[in-house]
Amino acid sequence: WLFFLIIISLIIFIEFNKLIKKIWKKKKNTIVSINLISLLFLVIIIFISYDFYNKPPVGLVFIFLICIFSDTGGYVIGNLIGGKKLTKISPNKTISGSIGSFIFSLFSIIVLWLYYNFTDVLVVTDNFLKLIPVCLFLSLICQLGDLFISYFKRKAKVNDTGSILPGHGGLLDRLDGVIFVIPAAYIIDKIFF
Repeated sequence: WLFFLIIISLIIFIEFNKLIKKIWKKKKNTIVSINLISLLFLVIIIFISYDFYNKPPVGLVFIFLICIFSDTGGYVIGNLIGGKKLTKISPNKTISGSIGSFIFSLFSIIVLWLYYNFTDVLVVTDNFLKLIPVCLFLSLICQLGDLFISYFKRKAKVNDTGSILPGHGGLLDRLDGVIFVIPAAYIIDKIFF
C-alpha cells in the first residue's frame, strides 16, 4: 500500500509540475517554491493515507465513495439539468451540477449503512445522521479541489494534466478532489470521531 501511494503521488507530482512549468516558464523561484509546497502536501497525504489504511478499511472506502458519488452527481445532474455556469475557472461546471454533487455524496452514507446493517448490528442510526454534514463538507472540499486543479489547467492552457489514463487524462485529473478530501477527512476524524 505504501509503495502504491508513493508511485501515485510521484505521478501526480510530475503532472502538477508540468502545469507549473507551463504557467511560470521563466520564474524558476516560483516553480521551485510551488513544487516544494506540492511535494510536502503529497508527503502529508501519503502518511495520512497510510494511517487510514492501518485502520479498518471502511473509512478509506467511505472517503473514496464520497468523492466518486460527488463527481458522478456533478457530471450527471450538470448534464441533465445544465443551467447557469458555476465559475469561469471551469466552464463545464454548473450550479445544478454542484448541487448534484452534494446530493449524490449522501449516497455514500446509504452504502455504508447497507454494509454495517449486514455486518454489525451494534452501529446506531444516530452515527449515520452525524455523517450527513461530513459528506456535504467533504463534497465541498472535493469540488473545490477539482476547481483548484482546473484553475491551474486553465492557466497552463491544457485540457488534461497527463495522458496516463486514455480518455480520462492524467491521474491528477481523476484524483484532484481526492487529494484534498483525504487531509480534510483526517482532520474531521481526529477532531470529531
